[in-house]
Amino acid sequence: MLGIETDWSETEKQLAQAAFKQAYNRETETLVSEIRDKAVAITEIQDIWMLHDFLSARRHEIDGKYEDSYSAFIFVFARLVKENWLTLEELSGLQADKRAKIAALSRM
Repeated sequence: MLGIETDWSETEKQLAQAAFKQAYNRETETLVSEIRDKAVAITEIQDIWMLHDFLSARRHEIDGKYEDSYSAFIFVFARLVKENWLTLEELSGLQADKRAKIAALSRM
């Protein structure tokens, strides 16, 4: 993923890492719950293969989404806000220009 070259203060780096981890935990906890529900509904072999395909797709999506790089964080955070894994309020410790970029990109 291409990034935006932006300087991050130490405080912003700490906030960004915490927000990144919080969103990741929210999404993966939701996935675990979803998998439990799907596993209980398995009644035949085809259900197992469908669960496998679902897991493979979700792993690919999550691994690609959570790029832990400051140059990519503006885009990552915009996507996470758009998908409701983070809120703009949770990023309030970032500089106004970064929040404005994230807000604008999350509406696209």
